[in-house]
Amino acid sequence: MRSLYRRYRPVKLSEVVGQKQVTEPLANSLKEGKISHAYLFIGPRGTGKTSVARIFAHEVNGFPYTIEDDYVDIIEIDGASNRGIDNIRELREKVAIAPTAGKYKIYIIDEVHMLTKEAFNALLKTLEEPPEHAIFIMATTDAYKVPVTITSRSQTYTFRLAESDVIFPYIKSICEKEKILIDDDALKIVIKRGGGSFRDTLSLLDQISTLSDKQISKEMVVDALGLPEDEQIANLLTAYQNSDAGAVVNELRNILSSGIKPETLAEELISTIIAEPTPELLPLLAKLPDVKAPFAEARILVALMKEGVAERLFPGPASPLSTSYAGTRAEPPLQGEPVRSGRNIRLERSNRKLSSEKDASATPSFNWSSFSEKVKEASGALALQIASANYEVDGTTLKIYPENDFAKTFLSRDKNKKILIECADGLKVTVCDVKDNPKIKNDELISKMSDIMGGEVMNDGGGNPFN
Repeated sequence: MRSLYRRYRPVKLSEVVGQKQVTEPLANSLKEGKISHAYLFIGPRGTGKTSVARIFAHEVNGFPYTIEDDYVDIIEIDGASNRGIDNIRELREKVAIAPTAGKYKIYIIDEVHMLTKEAFNALLKTLEEPPEHAIFIMATTDAYKVPVTITSRSQTYTFRLAESDVIFPYIKSICEKEKILIDDDALKIVIKRGGGSFRDTLSLLDQISTLSDKQISKEMVVDALGLPEDEQIANLLTAYQNSDAGAVVNELRNILSSGIKPETLAEELISTIIAEPTPELLPLLAKLPDVKAPFAEARILVALMKEGVAERLFPGPASPLSTSYAGTRAEPPLQGEPVRSGRNIRLERSNRKLSSEKDASATPSFNWSSFSEKVKEASGALALQIASANYEVDGTTLKIYPENDFAKTFLSRDKNKKILIECADGLKVTVCDVKDNPKIKNDELISKMSDIMGGEVMNDGGGNPFN
């Protein structure tokens, strides 16, 4: 038996739900016979871009559309696996051949943003002077990666994730047709987890429908999907807002001990905050996307600790939490603070006082990105090694912290050191020992935080850290 999302895939523009801003103009263009040679469908995954492309291709040619049909004049191309210039050159050769059965030969290129620069240039030549019988329908989730030379020659249509009030009655009607007995509250959870994607929502409903041949409750769905209860989310956010470190640890321990993954908890927290954002919760919102393996449970604990609160877990002036951890997410630099650009880990200058001759106003300005570009122009191999390094500017000295001993040796060679100095805009350059790398200190911090949570889980961050 076919899955629900395949069984309920629309076969006419009039059957497409929640995308009127796309389907109505396309239907009008068919009615008036105003057909373009190139279309670009953009939007999140699961919003119907490929389905609408197939429907439109069939209706343009007057072909009846069924899910399993295969018309020689409708050619689907996966941009991810056919992304090279040779693939597009082959397409250009075939596009000149007249259609066999229909009026148009239609090429549907999915994930078009995956094409190489050379392939895009080859495609552009076809779009500039297309045969009258050719139509291109391109779909992408990453419109910003499609060159403007392509978008400017295409009619662009934007697909949107469906709002819950649009998707709920549609999914509920499918439940009735399929005789799936499910509470409204349970169905709302399925729709929420579907994230506005009809395909993802129906796939999830397929999974949930097997839970029981009787009424499916909210509790069943929460348990099956490994989701935290609303009350647990509320308690955790309250503890965060009250700067109650102990309550944060206890709530987090209870949630993770029930088998809920840290990544899933982070997603639920993000969803809850976005639904009702407050200025007090925005700092937490900025940190939650960094919750991932390894040490996912420790990372979420770090995220839930406000500035100055976490030290209560490590009392004493030498608290390892005096070093702020930013994971892999970029943060804007604080005034007077250097930030390494490679992995975006903030470097704290602990217990370092600038003398009068190293006054901040006298410190030369330094831009790591500009420095890296200059190094890349001089030596690609050298640029590769500094890309994984940390750095800080100490007065008039640029301190580079290599990732490993090989990088230390390579950067310290006379000719390479000379290049670094020449690119450093007048700063002195020091290649520091690997043991002084701030990343090592950050890893030690995360390890300590993991210990607080009852133990570390290195493999995927998804296990129970309290065993």
